[in-house]
Amino acid sequence: MKHNNQWLMLAGFLVVTFGVTAIGGLATSGSVRSWYPTLVKPAWNPPGWVFGPVWTALYAMMAVAAWLVWRQAGWGGALAFFGMQLALNAAWSPLFFGLHRIDLALADIVLMWAGIVATTVAFWKVTPVAGWLFVPYLLWVTFATALNFALWRSNA
Repeated sequence: MKHNNQWLMLAGFLVVTFGVTAIGGLATSGSVRSWYPTLVKPAWNPPGWVFGPVWTALYAMMAVAAWLVWRQAGWGGALAFFGMQLALNAAWSPLFFGLHRIDLALADIVLMWAGIVATTVAFWKVTPVAGWLFVPYLLWVTFATALNFALWRSNA
């Protein structure tokens, strides 16, 4: 599918995807210094400095993947899955860090994981490159789900 405004659309996908980071940042900023350090964490909990670079790379890959799908297939089902998992992603930080509801964040991240699987499969069907770009995100959220579960179990 040819689009004259493809670079503008890439910028749009980057803005929307990184907008989720802004939502998360607002919810996280206070609690990451005050509440989160008080939680009992598993030994395999990554140091705080890991999260920023990892999420930055993942959000960039997510945006490029969505853009590739849009270029190939336009607006459709695959991008609906993308929007769904992105909305669930945006909800996680306010639930976990904003409301301190580890249980609700766990429910959200399980749904988000399923949405990421659905998005990965849908993207793969449109263009395998987009599917591959989602695999690191799926792996990270698999790890994050296990971490969320461990935090819930240890701090319930």
